Formats: sequence, structure tokens, C-alpha cells
Amino acid sequence: MAKDIGLNAVEMQYLRLSLGLTQAQVADLTQTTEAEVQAWEAASADAPELAQKKLLDLDDVIEMQVLNTCDGIEALFKKEPKRRLAFVVYPTQALYQQYNPEFLGTLPLTELYNTAAWRIKKECKLVLEVDVTLVPLNVDSYKAFREAQGLGESRESRAKWAAAQL
Repeated sequence: MAKDIGLNAVEMQYLRLSLGLTQAQVADLTQTTEAEVQAWEAASADAPELAQKKLLDLDDVIEMQVLNTCDGIEALFKKEPKRRLAFVVYPTQALYQQYNPEFLGTLPLTELYNTAAWRIKKECKLVLEVDVTLVPLNVDSYKAFREAQGLGESRESRAKWAAAQL
């Protein structure tokens, strides 16, 4: 027997807002219309269970990224104590897709990735007492940095570039 999720209008709205999504983006992700999303949030219609599940699943993926990343940072700092980190965030969907094709299945929108980065920043500050700065990717600056350092394109190269921006 399926478990009824049963999110009400306020919960649907705040779930959307906590994910950093617009009503149009929710409509796209849930394969509905923006008018339907507005109706869910106005309590004039119930959100389909599949739509609720999709949004809750995205929230769970973000929370798992937060936990895994914070655990990794904590382990790293046991070996090499630091108190400042920089994370790259992506100002456009095109840049996010170009540099993160591996995340598109789980976090299909840059807003979701950036929400995860924001939550990691908060968790690191509260739990690990580490300051995290979110650095928007500047492609020209990043390419110049890679050339100057003799680095190839990788997540590690982006992390080194972000750290150099502090």
C-alpha cells in the first residue's frame, strides 16, 4: 500500500522555495503547468502525489550531498586543518550543464546545485566552524587560471580556481 505524502498548499510552496525554484521550474520538473502549480500553492487544487514525491526526492538528494560533502570536509580537515573553503556555483544553466553533466540526472537545474552549495555553506559554518564562500564561475578567469597553472579541466581545477578567488 502506497504511503500518502499529503503535503498541503503551504508545505508545497515552502518546499518549492527551499529548493530555490520558480513555479515555472516546478511545472517543468513535474511535467505540469505553471497554472497547476499556482493552484496547488493557493489550495485550490491538490498537488499530485508524483509531483510531491519528485520535489521531496530532489530535497533528499540535496540533503545527501550536504551530508556527504560535510563528512568529506571534516575528514579532510583532520589531516589538514583549514577554516576557509570556496565552492564554485554556476550563474547560468548553460554553464552548469557544461561543467557538471554528471549531476544532471539527480540535480537537473543549476538552482538545485546552488541550493545544495548554500546548504553546505550553512552546515559547514554551524557544525564544522568553517567559512565557505560561494564563488560564481567566471569562465574567462577560470580558463586563464588553468592555463597559468598548467591544469586540465576538472572539478579539482575549479576548486583550486575558486580557492584562488578568496
